[in-house]
Amino acid sequence: MLPSLHDLRDEFRPMFRLALPVVIAELGWMTMGMVDTLMVGRISPEAIGAVGLGSSIFMGLVIFAMGLLLGLDTLVSQAFGADDLGACHRWLLHGVVLGLTLAMPLTGLLLWISTGLDAWGIDPDVLVLTRPYLRIITLSVVPLLLYAAFRRYLQGMGVVRPVTAALLAANVVNVAANWVLIYGNLGAPALGVDGAAWATVFSRLAMAAALAATILYRERELRAVARRSPRQAPVRARPVSGPRRREVSPHPSIFQTLRLEWGWFRRLLVLGSPAATQVTLEVGAFAAATALAGKLAATSLAAHQIAINYAALTFMVPLGIASAGAVRVGHAVGRRDPGAASRAGWTALLFAVLFMSAAAAVFLTIPRALLRAFTTDAAVVELGVTLLFVAALFQLFDGVQGVATGALRGLGETRTPMLWNLAGHWFIGLPLGYALCFVAGFGVIGLWWGLSVGLIICGVALLVVWMRRVHQFRMALNA
Repeated sequence: MLPSLHDLRDEFRPMFRLALPVVIAELGWMTMGMVDTLMVGRISPEAIGAVGLGSSIFMGLVIFAMGLLLGLDTLVSQAFGADDLGACHRWLLHGVVLGLTLAMPLTGLLLWISTGLDAWGIDPDVLVLTRPYLRIITLSVVPLLLYAAFRRYLQGMGVVRPVTAALLAANVVNVAANWVLIYGNLGAPALGVDGAAWATVFSRLAMAAALAATILYRERELRAVARRSPRQAPVRARPVSGPRRREVSPHPSIFQTLRLEWGWFRRLLVLGSPAATQVTLEVGAFAAATALAGKLAATSLAAHQIAINYAALTFMVPLGIASAGAVRVGHAVGRRDPGAASRAGWTALLFAVLFMSAAAAVFLTIPRALLRAFTTDAAVVELGVTLLFVAALFQLFDGVQGVATGALRGLGETRTPMLWNLAGHWFIGLPLGYALCFVAGFGVIGLWWGLSVGLIICGVALLVVWMRRVHQFRMALNA
């Protein structure tokens, strides 16, 4: 049964307080890529295409490793909901070790791919810029995976403002480094697209360092409280959201939990593998679409890259809401409170629907103004207008599938979203887009129509799955 707005009202404020900093962090993450595209856009359409293609290849591979760490959303939030900070610490440790273990093969794979791009049929003018860009940003694999583990740990305990601050600081680093290295300001050499790659590396190092410092500072602060009150068992937690009266068990030092066990890795992998596959399938579908667009003229690739930047930017909001929803649902599961879990998930979905409806309206009303922020090329702008029209049509479904995936992750359900993404994007969306683009001759517009069909299927299906799973959780506890 769907909850009424009156039932959801009590959840609005805590969800908003948790979601807003996470949304800002996601927007900050996306803004870095958009800034790179904007700043190299002054060079040429080929530069836009190279940055977009190189970034898509990079994220298409690294996103799987980052997705494995999504299991921390469930495990840390449920441990925190059950007042077990020692378990939170151990999940952080296992997440960090898993990320570092994956970094080496990923780095080797990316470097190997960069040497074989000639066989991809990419426009030669784009290819010559893409290869060095990809090689340089490969240096950011380790800090990016460390950042992902640190962030999931903090978010799982409801500590999200430092994540926002880290992303904002990284954006400052990125803009400054781009300005210096792309155009050769302050006496630096003008590196063009390569300069944008180095700026990305520096900004990701800054993100990881900022969150590591946050974790160590919080650890020292809480240990100091424990030393001042050694006989007091509970130490009050200070999460951004959650019941204000809740207290947690004695705070064990993060360094007292440095013990690795295969069983913990196994639980993280069991939850994280389907989530990683789902995220990889979704991001990989758009990366594959970008690779297919790379076979078209530079104008089509540039229009695709600009439009995909806007679609990805708007998706950052429901993605942030999804993370908040996963945490709020996970806390409720840890407390064994199905009513709170239901309210958290539905509130997150409502927030996503409202925002994505507004985003669609913007795409429909001012598409040319949005496109001219990136380029003055008339052909790119006109093609981009049509692509933004398609994007407007799938906004609502994109938001619903993203938030439903997060809410399900809070329940510990990661396999079903993976299967629906596989079906929607890879069995239907991409093949249809390929056929419309290259067989029917619609070009990049046909590619986008195929992607939109996949998103619509995923959105409807995962909404139904959420309704069923939260009902099953309630029935299981009432049995």
